[in-house]
Amino acid sequence: MRRTALALTALATTLLCPAAASAADTAPGWEPAPSPPFDLAAGVRCDFPVHGEPLVDEVVRRVVERHPDGSAKRVAYKGDLVVRVTNTGTGDFYDADVSGTALVDHRTDGSQFWSVLGPVLVGVGEGGGNLPRSLYVVDGLYTMDISATGHKTVTMVHGRRTDICEQID
Repeated sequence: MRRTALALTALATTLLCPAAASAADTAPGWEPAPSPPFDLAAGVRCDFPVHGEPLVDEVVRRVVERHPDGSAKRVAYKGDLVVRVTNTGTGDFYDADVSGTALVDHRTDGSQFWSVLGPVLVGVGEGGGNLPRSLYVVDGLYTMDISATGHKTVTMVHGRRTDICEQID
């Protein structure tokens, strides 16, 4: 719990302090981190098939720390991202502004621990997390622990979530 509080405090300080933010913008090592389009069959996240397509994608990432083997251990992400999620059966869509900032710890077993400020797109399969199956915009100050098998545990400090499947049903 202490690690989570420290990571979230550091992330919040970096994001909310203009001097720190402008220093991060000019720091070397930021590289594009594009989000690919995606297609999900009915029942995977929503009761109907969906297509996701970035409309705005200015996300960048920076490796902050590496494992002894050179692989990324801790990676920071930031930047504007808007994803159009479309119910391919009806054509209804939802433009999800998921321009959050995250600090992601990559563990050697393949699991990840996310410390997040702002909105991020989170997909949860049936029995795949502490949220019901769906696609969500999770917004606020929170953590997300993703096990090596993909099970997602979202722990909100403060914020809200929007169920995208409900928006385009």
